[in-house]
Amino acid sequence: MVNFTYINQNVLDNLFYILASLFLYFVLYENVKRLKRYKKTLLTICMSLPMILSMKFPIYIDEYCVHDLRQIPFIIGTLYGGWPVGAALLTILLTVRFVFYGANFLTVIVYIVIFIATALYSAKFNTLNKKGKITASILLSFVLAVVTTFFAVMMSDSFQITEAYVFYFIVLPPVIMFFAVSIIELLRGAIFIRAKVVKLEKMEVVSQLAASISHEVRNPLTVVKGFIDLLKDPGLSQEVREQYIQHVVRELNSAESIISDYLAFAKPAPEKVEHISIDREIRNIIEVIKPLANMSSVTISDKLVPGMVLGNTKYFQQCFLNLIKNGIEAMPEGGELSVVSSVNKTHMTIEISDDGVGMTKEQINRFGEPYYSSKEKGTGLGSMVAVRIIQTMNGTLNINSTLNEGTTITITFPACMDEHSVSNP
Repeated sequence: MVNFTYINQNVLDNLFYILASLFLYFVLYENVKRLKRYKKTLLTICMSLPMILSMKFPIYIDEYCVHDLRQIPFIIGTLYGGWPVGAALLTILLTVRFVFYGANFLTVIVYIVIFIATALYSAKFNTLNKKGKITASILLSFVLAVVTTFFAVMMSDSFQITEAYVFYFIVLPPVIMFFAVSIIELLRGAIFIRAKVVKLEKMEVVSQLAASISHEVRNPLTVVKGFIDLLKDPGLSQEVREQYIQHVVRELNSAESIISDYLAFAKPAPEKVEHISIDREIRNIIEVIKPLANMSSVTISDKLVPGMVLGNTKYFQQCFLNLIKNGIEAMPEGGELSVVSSVNKTHMTIEISDDGVGMTKEQINRFGEPYYSSKEKGTGLGSMVAVRIIQTMNGTLNINSTLNEGTTITITFPACMDEHSVSNP
């Protein structure tokens, strides 16, 4: 009498070998980059494992009938890998079969027929969609089971077709093939979608980068425009005119530097870290931004104490130029903007205050997000760049604001009290 509990356990074991090998293949293929160039070799190894384990632990239907699911990974490997993978799997299958159970001419004929039929169909199989592949694999496994049964009947007088044989040899393989190919296509689809998402994210970065370049270059060009307007005054002395020209040249160089920095993102270089004199750099920024402030009827005052922090000078200038410019633009009717700094043993604090339009809680919470701005034509990229630079310098940014009363931005950096050797990170 057939022990179906024992048979079913062996079937589940064989099924586990197949599914575990499929997951192993996709895990290795997706996470070990070097293996992607050896896709067919990896597929051969992963499909040979369940073949060998299925033959080692077969399904004992009765004392005269032993079965296993070796043909499932053999067919899958040949369909997805083509004839090179199929030929390798066929060699492994017949060798292991000979080692475990001895030579059998019928087995050789049967699996050669399966290999030829599957290898010939594999090229067309890989052009089908998901439903087509599932349907084709089910039909192929069923037809091959019927054909091999026909061969067995023709070549053996003692061969008998029982109900157990029909179920385990003809019905079960297409069912398992359905689940196996469905899982494969599901995992392949997930990998494809992930690759597409990564590509879309890269395109989004490129889009943000292009918009950010435009935004950042506009800052020095705005200053250049202001100085050029001042140069139109015929009453300027030669000395003042030369000073304005120097400011124009410096800002044009700054625009060129910004473009170079953004283009360098494609091939990042180690960031230069140096001691930054807070009071000196902020006073330089205020001097540069004054023409824009004058055009907007904004008065800038400062109360700066000497202090040093570690960072990149260009990025620091870019950060505070954005923040001060934001403060000026927040006062379309004019007003006063103040910059105050303080220092203690551990931290350097800078406050930028304006009496402009102020910000809502939502605007404060979303400050620094790309493409979000309280200004009608703003992109939010200037604030985003400023926040990122502050974070890079291990600083913090805090905003206190009231609508129609003004905004105070407080930036805190770790203080650096000496200027001894500083190495690049």
